[in-house]
Amino acid sequence: MKDKKREVNGLSRRKVLKGAAATAGAVAGSGGLGGFPTIWAQNIKDITLNHTGMSYSTLIDISRQASADLGFTVEMSVVDHAGLTNRMVQDPESIDVADSEIWQTKLFVPQGVTQAVDVSRISLWDKITPLYTQGMFAGKEVSRQGDSPYEIMYRESKDATSFAGGPTGWATFMPGVYNADTLGIRPDLVGRPIEKWGDLFSSEFAGKAAIQNIPTIGIMDAIMAAESAGEITYADKGNPTREEIDATINKLIELKNDGHWRALWNTFDESVNLMASGEVVIQSMWSPAVTAVRSQGIPCAYQPLTEGYRGWGNGIALMSHLDGLKLDAAYEYLNWYISGWVGGFIAKQGYYISVPETARSHLSDNEWGFFYGGEAATADIVSPTGQKTNSAGEMRDGGSYEERFANVAVWNNLMDEAAYLFPKWNEFNAA
Repeated sequence: MKDKKREVNGLSRRKVLKGAAATAGAVAGSGGLGGFPTIWAQNIKDITLNHTGMSYSTLIDISRQASADLGFTVEMSVVDHAGLTNRMVQDPESIDVADSEIWQTKLFVPQGVTQAVDVSRISLWDKITPLYTQGMFAGKEVSRQGDSPYEIMYRESKDATSFAGGPTGWATFMPGVYNADTLGIRPDLVGRPIEKWGDLFSSEFAGKAAIQNIPTIGIMDAIMAAESAGEITYADKGNPTREEIDATINKLIELKNDGHWRALWNTFDESVNLMASGEVVIQSMWSPAVTAVRSQGIPCAYQPLTEGYRGWGNGIALMSHLDGLKLDAAYEYLNWYISGWVGGFIAKQGYYISVPETARSHLSDNEWGFFYGGEAATADIVSPTGQKTNSAGEMRDGGSYEERFANVAVWNNLMDEAAYLFPKWNEFNAA
C-alpha cells in the first residue's frame, strides 16, 4: 500500500482525477470495491465529509462502509425534509453533501448554495439510469406529472441558479436512491383485496387508516386516493390548482371529523408501530417501513395499485463551499456511492440505486432475482440487518424493477401552489 501511495503522490491532481481509470499503476485503496479507482492525496485521512439527509437514506451503515473503503471520514446527519432545506439555505457550510429529494432542488438551486456536479468526474455517469438522465424508462418517456427527475437534472454551468432545458456537462446532483411508492396494508386484517388508491378513503377502514403528515408528500397520497375514489378530478395531479387543493383538504378534514384517520404520522417509526400493532391496516408507507414490520414476523404488503405508483428520487448534491482537497474527496465519495455497496445494501430495504448493475455484485442471485427481477425467492430474504423479511417462494410486492417504474403515475413534487398548500395542510392538522 505504501508503494502505491508513493506512485500516486508523483502524479498531478489534474492528471490523477481525469485519468484515474486508465492509470491502473497509480490506483490505491480500492479495497473491497472490486477495482473502483480511488486516488489518495497524502493527507486524505484528515478529511471529514458531512452527509446530511433524511432517515431513510442517511444511514450509519453507509458512513461506516464509506469511511472504511475511502480512508477518510464520512459522517451522517439526519434531518427531516424541512430541516434539510433550512440547513442548506440558512447554514450551508454545516453540510458538505446534501442527500435531497428531487423536488427540494427547486428550493435550493435558486439560492446558489450548491455547485453543479461535473459529470466528467463521475466515472459511471453513462451507466446511470435514463430515468434520471434522459427522462426515459424501458424505451418510453416517464410521467411528467409532478417533478420528474429529468426536469431538474441539469444546469448550464457549475454555479447556475436555474435548470437547463436538456443535458449538459453539469448535473444538479448525482442521482442516488429512488423508488415507486404505494400504500402499505396488513393483508391479514384488511378483510378483502386492496386494488385502488381510493381504498385509503373507504369507510370500511374508518379508524384504521393513516396518512403521512408531510404536506408535499401527504397531499400526493390524498390526491391519488381522491381521484381514484371518484371524489375529485385533477387536470394535473402533480401540480394542482388552489381550487383542487381546497377540495382535497376539505375531503381530508371531512374524513378526519368522521373518525376515519387513526393517525397522521410524522416519522418512520410511527408508521412501523401503527402497522405492527394492528391499530392501522391501510396507510401511507415507505418501503423500509414495510420491511421493518415484516422483520418482526408480521404480515405487511406494499400493495401495487391500479392507478400506478407515486415516484420519488434522491440525489447527492455538492455544497458550494467545497473546494480543493475536500471537493476531491467529495467526488471520491460520489463515485463510491454508486459503485455497488450502497446499491446492494439499500436493495434489501426495497430501494433502487441509480446504477443498478453495480448493485448486482453485492447481491446474491436469489436477492437480485427477488428485488430487481420480480422472481420468486429461492431462499429466505433478509433485511440489511439480517432479519428475515420474506420466505422462499415469495415474490416482491409489485413485481420487477421494470414493472414498477413503467407504472409511475406521478412524482413527488413542489407544486406551484406550495405556499398555499402549507397553511391549508395546517388546517387539516388542526381540524
